[in-house]
Amino acid sequence: MPIVVDIDVMLAKRKMSVGELAGRVGITPANLAVLKNGRAKAVRFTTLAMLCEALECQPGDLLRWEAEDAAGG
Repeated sequence: MPIVVDIDVMLAKRKMSVGELAGRVGITPANLAVLKNGRAKAVRFTTLAMLCEALECQPGDLLRWEAEDAAGG
């Protein structure tokens, strides 16, 4: 998928665990892991806003676009 989720990068920068972030955002660690590992099909803007608030970052710090390889994508 051309959208890459960089939540793990921000977690490392903030020295925060998945469990702590999930608690601050109000979602289960399992659902956060689905999002973090790029397996989510969608994310609600409210969830994205809560992630940004908890991690003190911008949406672009968590999500980025990468072109798919023409041969493999």
